[in-house]
Amino acid sequence: MIDLYREKEEDYSRFLHFLKMADDNEQEINSYIKTGSLWSIRDQESIIGAVLLIPYGNSGLEIKNIALAEEMRGKGTGKSVIERIVQLARNEGYKKLLVGTANSSIETIIFYQKCGFRMKEVKQNYFSHYEPPIFESGIQVLDMIVFELLIS
Repeated sequence: MIDLYREKEEDYSRFLHFLKMADDNEQEINSYIKTGSLWSIRDQESIIGAVLLIPYGNSGLEIKNIALAEEMRGKGTGKSVIERIVQLARNEGYKKLLVGTANSSIETIIFYQKCGFRMKEVKQNYFSHYEPPIFESGIQVLDMIVFELLIS
């Protein structure tokens, strides 16, 4: 069973290797890691990933960074994690969940839509300052596609 455990701020650095799976820029991660709450993703007692959640506006919660261990992908685990995040957000009184991903992250774009998220906006040139530039599937990472899921 997939579960989320809120981690103590002094332990955040233990999860950097997971966060770097979703954001290659360690300096960027360090700029936002303490702006929200970090949750370990666990399958029974094994830590299989991490998610950083940040309040967004008056009623939103942003998935700022999320990553699963490679061996856990493609097995429905990611969808279970999103379901747990939605449950957590609902219990905390949030009305919407937001998440952004790169224009070049085709599989991730498909995944969020399968989880019920809808495209909200495109932040052009969001990643253009990353050095060196990042490429996925031959496409340069430049823009962020923001998805939103309304929670009832």
